[in-house]
Amino acid sequence: MFILYIGKICLVINRLLRRKGITKRKKFKLVIRQSFIYSMTRIKRGYIARRRRKKIRLFASSFRGAHSRLTRTISQQKIRALVSSHRDRDKQKRNFRRLWITRINAVIREKGVSYSYSQFIHDLYKRQLLLNRKILAQIAISNRNCLYMISNEIRKEVDLKEYTGII
Repeated sequence: MFILYIGKICLVINRLLRRKGITKRKKFKLVIRQSFIYSMTRIKRGYIARRRRKKIRLFASSFRGAHSRLTRTISQQKIRALVSSHRDRDKQKRNFRRLWITRINAVIREKGVSYSYSQFIHDLYKRQLLLNRKILAQIAISNRNCLYMISNEIRKEVDLKEYTGII
């Protein structure tokens, strides 16, 4: 097999030399000798690149198919995953806020039909009570009566101030 490979090299070099107008055998032998002299030994790569790829593969170990095996697709999927996580963190905050508002509104509307979430929050601000929506939602789930008591107290005080004209 090695002899055939050298034979093919000789044919290719002969054709190149004929195109350039060189037909002497000496030149041809020189070219072959040079190719053997300057052939380099195999050099093994270091571990730095392997370590970098290994780190990327650990990030993508839970991905499916080629997204967890091929280095180029892993790096593309890593970028995409990080972009998605950055975007969805803000989305998650929005969704939780909506959930808390829905829970508070549902509990408040059970007792008083005319009373709503927006009026309740407005009355909280008037009274200068610093209760955020997360805590109010937790109170609404765990102890509804406590939230009823808070809303009733706030409504009474706001109604008293309106009647006396202190606002």
